[in-house]
Amino acid sequence: MTAKRVRIIGAGKAGGSFALALQQAQWTVDLVSHEQFAQSENASTATGVRLVTAEQADLVLICVPDPVVAHVASLMVVDESVVVAHCAGSLGLEVLAPAVRTASIHPLIALATPQTGAQALQGAWFAVSGDPLASSVVAALGGRAMQVADADRVRYHAAAVLASNHLVALLAQVDAIATDLGVPLEAFLDLSRATLDNVSKLGPRAALTGPVSRGDWSTVMRHLQELAPPERHAYFSLALRAAALVDELPSEAEMHQLEQALEAK
Repeated sequence: MTAKRVRIIGAGKAGGSFALALQQAQWTVDLVSHEQFAQSENASTATGVRLVTAEQADLVLICVPDPVVAHVASLMVVDESVVVAHCAGSLGLEVLAPAVRTASIHPLIALATPQTGAQALQGAWFAVSGDPLASSVVAALGGRAMQVADADRVRYHAAAVLASNHLVALLAQVDAIATDLGVPLEAFLDLSRATLDNVSKLGPRAALTGPVSRGDWSTVMRHLQELAPPERHAYFSLALRAAALVDELPSEAEMHQLEQALEAK
């Protein structure tokens, strides 16, 4: 029988998103903020914040910043039948000691707000490990579970950061240039959406277009000359990464010219 009682520790973007989404999935949700939990450290576990019995919940889901997951888990007093899980992408199960039943449930989506996050959790991809109850949570949200071993968690999380956080930073750079030109960001976002569709259909190598895909380093050099100095290094690093993808790296002479453009005042 699928468990339907969860206590969530952490009422931020992730905790709030899971709380709303699981409530919509007919789970009984007890949401405890990190502040409430921290205040209980100096109080008796009789407050019920740190004490979790099988009668109270089947699952405790820790949704606090990665560096404090282990500290929160170490203060939990739970029955052996209660599963303790976290939603941190970069951490393994060892941080959940001394709990007996442990799991990890990391949603591979961006949780910007509890409201939009709850919607995004529906049907999302989740990296899971540990107790089978993790897969039950994913199933309740109509999601897709993929097993990621503890030893691979940091690399997996790095890929997630590249796919989401660094993409936002890249689009912020696009926005800065677009604003200076008086061109709407939405015009470039349509280009980004079409490119993502091409990557999905064709794979990264076949989806690559533009000057680097043709070995046109003279155009790249002119880009560098026009970009503001703080914007050049990110552009050039990505240009070289794209070039490696299609075996179009610049010649020694071209690299020298590019480096000069990169460092020009």
